[in-house]
Amino acid sequence: MSDVGRILIILGITLVVIGGVIMLFGRAGLPLGRLPGDIVYKGRNSAFYFPLTTSILLSLVLSAVLYLISRFRG
Repeated sequence: MSDVGRILIILGITLVVIGGVIMLFGRAGLPLGRLPGDIVYKGRNSAFYFPLTTSILLSLVLSAVLYLISRFRG
């Protein structure tokens, strides 16, 4: 049971770090979430937003980071 607690703590710390990085990107003026290819539809009474390009970019970056971590671990 202590393994589950350890995993939850690590996951929580990781989410806090990712949230901090995203906040820093926003203050630095990087257009995460407003890249070309992100889908935005604004109607009269509604809005639909789907960050397609941002999702693909984040997926590529996270895949590269996890690949590098796995290469150095063993």
